[in-house]
Amino acid sequence: MEYEDLLFEEKNRVATITLNRPERYNSLRAQTYEELIDAIKRGGWNRDNCVIVLTGAGDRAFCTGGDQQSKGSGERQGRGILKVPVEEIHAAMREVPVPVIAKVRGYSIGGGNVLATVCDMTIAAESAIFGQVGPKVGSVDPGFGTAYLARVVGEKKAREIWYLCRRYTAQEAEAMGLVNKVVPDDQLDAEVDQWCAEIAERSPTAIAIAKRSFNADTDHIRGIAALGFEATSLYYLTEESKEGGNAFREKRKPDFQGKRAR
Repeated sequence: MEYEDLLFEEKNRVATITLNRPERYNSLRAQTYEELIDAIKRGGWNRDNCVIVLTGAGDRAFCTGGDQQSKGSGERQGRGILKVPVEEIHAAMREVPVPVIAKVRGYSIGGGNVLATVCDMTIAAESAIFGQVGPKVGSVDPGFGTAYLARVVGEKKAREIWYLCRRYTAQEAEAMGLVNKVVPDDQLDAEVDQWCAEIAERSPTAIAIAKRSFNADTDHIRGIAALGFEATSLYYLTEESKEGGNAFREKRKPDFQGKRAR
């Protein structure tokens, strides 16, 4: 596949995937989802690679999730329960036998925060900002975005993240277990390179087995996600959900109570 929304590089046994839509805060449109799935599988199943690094172009954002502009335009008409294959991205990240490291600068928000959560490890610059926006824009990411997040940061903190939609500094994210390490912005590339070099010295088969073992304990969440996405696809048809997206695009405060679905 030729990529328009991504940059893809394989070097020193590392596949680096860069979301390349900095003008849209590296948000995901329909095409980006397809390209990302292809790139993860391409990099992860190349036996010469020992690790995947997922990052965003520029210094403003790692990823801010689904592009609300493309969602509002009706562009999403492809495969996947939500008409974009969100669940396939999460599955691909977990199924490849190599670790996936999120390298985060700037905003890691919404679906972007879920991507960082699903990655095996996350290394962040001091400028990184993490958080959820789903209930503010009439959306939710069930499964790995919620149930797996609770495994990572604990039930209480996961509920806080989703119910309040606050933003957290890189240091706060590290304290709650969402991030493995925080470094100054100008040291982020070198730090990630060092982690990749250490992984490349380890037994790839042992790491693959370890990853499968970690995943086995939480693979049931994939079923929860499928069920949740089916419910979410129906929720997106309601005036309540549409109010969130419309308010975001119109830059106003949403009135969810006035359009409550139930």
